[in-house]
Amino acid sequence: MKSLAIVFPGQGCQFVGMGTDLCSRFYHARERLEQADDILGLKLSQLCSEGPEDILNDTANTQPAIYVTTMILWEALAERMNGARGLIAFGAGHSLGEYAALTAAGALDFEQGLRLVRERGLAMAEAGDCAPGRMAAIIGLSDEVVHEIIAQVQGEKLNVWVANYNSPGQVVIAGCNEGLVRAVELAQERKAKRAIPLAVSVACHTPLMGAAAERLGAALAETDIRRPWVPIVSNATARPLSEPEEIRKALLRQLSSPVRWVESVQTMTRAGVTTMIEVGPKSVVTGLIRRITREVDVLNVTDEASLLGVAEALAEAAPA
Repeated sequence: MKSLAIVFPGQGCQFVGMGTDLCSRFYHARERLEQADDILGLKLSQLCSEGPEDILNDTANTQPAIYVTTMILWEALAERMNGARGLIAFGAGHSLGEYAALTAAGALDFEQGLRLVRERGLAMAEAGDCAPGRMAAIIGLSDEVVHEIIAQVQGEKLNVWVANYNSPGQVVIAGCNEGLVRAVELAQERKAKRAIPLAVSVACHTPLMGAAAERLGAALAETDIRRPWVPIVSNATARPLSEPEEIRKALLRQLSSPVRWVESVQTMTRAGVTTMIEVGPKSVVTGLIRRITREVDVLNVTDEASLLGVAEALAEAAPA
């Protein structure tokens, strides 16, 4: 374990009951959830532990719920890293996870990050009301073929774009309802292994999120972003960022531009990262990373058992 990257998942890793085992074991977990309840004026702790699922899956609630649970896991891991902390070379997060990465690296404090992801979720939900959209995962086609499908659909005057470059052979597209139906139809004709509509009511990472930019931009402008202690690889640029103003611009751009996850992972491996640790309620990006490269070991921290296992592995790898 020569060089580490800590990575954080985004939406899709939430579930009713997340964080419950941590709250029963760690005082700081209960404290963080109570703090989040107070900050938001929302019973987030109850929503995480009891649901209901449809309310938890509302993007305005999902985003802070994932953020808080992720930060509880990260803080518990960070306390146990000791000398291995010095091995961390990069942080990164998939979409929403970028806010957790920035908080873990000290660019944001917990409350700042929480308020931002709540604003982001509300802004995206409002934008979805103004410009309804959907998302779909296209599996088993090359990026080039997906681009050809999108060009054909756009040529038919329907809005659809690439939203996520997740891994080789897995691209998420997003756009208006009619555009998604047509793109999925064409993907099936081109022999995609699967073309799966996602349970998302907004077209994330596309120009349809433009209406969210003003609200999120205002929140970002009021937030004191600090220089992180480790560079954060941006979704929007696939480059490591450390300057606060660059980070601010990249977070705003992320709303309406694709998540460049493949390139982000490649950026970290080219820089010498040998191990990536995914920290979040459910393992999501671990599988993507393994499809992108076989050159790194991937560990994940999703609950108490995995947390203690990874902490033990880090203790053994830490410089004497």
